[in-house]
Amino acid sequence: MRIVIQRVKQASVSVDQKIVGQISHGMLVLLGIENRDNESDIDYIVKKLKGLRIFNDEEGKMNLNIESVKGSFLVVSQFTLLASTKKGNRPSYTRSASPNIAQQLYEKFIVKLKGETQLDVASGVFGADMQVCLNNDGPVTIVMDSQAKEF
Repeated sequence: MRIVIQRVKQASVSVDQKIVGQISHGMLVLLGIENRDNESDIDYIVKKLKGLRIFNDEEGKMNLNIESVKGSFLVVSQFTLLASTKKGNRPSYTRSASPNIAQQLYEKFIVKLKGETQLDVASGVFGADMQVCLNNDGPVTIVMDSQAKEF
């Protein structure tokens, strides 16, 4: 499971020019699900998201987690995070989970994130052509991978 986290002042996702998910300050989480991912990957990523101290304290240091600042999450599925560009110029997505498995894990991820944090969790529409708008705060952008924890 690979994620790109962006600390945002606001973010939204639209499908067919209609907003389907939006947040004010918090984290935009772009989520790519690999074919070998399972619920333990969800547990790992949710725990890291919950504890990640990327929000500023009174002194301007990134020292607070999302719960401390009462932020929100916007989760958007993005299989292209697992692109392999090793050969040629056309990315390969063979590491991405099949749509059926990926959708199940995506939905479980959202449920787990809501349950573990008690924060607002908005989301995109799995498999849809989505437009994501954000006001990146900082900017702060972090990449995590449950299969390469030292990443």
